[in-house]
Amino acid sequence: MAIDLFDRRGFDDTSVDEVATAAGIARRTLFRYYPSKNAIAWGDFDMHLDDMRVLLEDLPDNLPLAEALARALVDFNDVPESQAPRHRRRMRLLLTVPALQAHSMLMYADWRHVVADYAAMRLDVGADDFRPQLIAWLALGTALAAYDQWLADPGEQGSSQLHDLLVEGSGLLAVGIDAALSPTGTTMR
Repeated sequence: MAIDLFDRRGFDDTSVDEVATAAGIARRTLFRYYPSKNAIAWGDFDMHLDDMRVLLEDLPDNLPLAEALARALVDFNDVPESQAPRHRRRMRLLLTVPALQAHSMLMYADWRHVVADYAAMRLDVGADDFRPQLIAWLALGTALAAYDQWLADPGEQGSSQLHDLLVEGSGLLAVGIDAALSPTGTTMR
């Protein structure tokens, strides 16, 4: 319901009190669940990060790193058709409202950390090393470019176009990952 309020009234013009009232809870209760107004638009992102970790952990070890991350990126962003309009409104807010864009960088850092941890484990290097960080940024850029294109097309409201964009972007992500790994002959396990 917060997304509906933010979408209808504008993020900056919707108060935390209005969100709490719409949810039928006190303002103080709302802040037990969300540390800030900006966090409300993200929902329970920590749960989604846990889902991403599980998704990555469940991939076969013999799957090439580029293919594994491409698969995870598409699966992580899979949106049931029935939820596509709401997801579209949420993502439009997150990617276009200046206050949310700034907060999103913090959330993206956590997401990139999950990806870098996985890449580091596969490459047998530290998560702060250049290649896992590069791979995490490539994966984030791929997802953001797909969302940007999906949101720019007013004719396509469903999740199938987003899925197709993520699949296409994941193919390019795999090329980027392979290129990032090839100069040094780094091996993957």
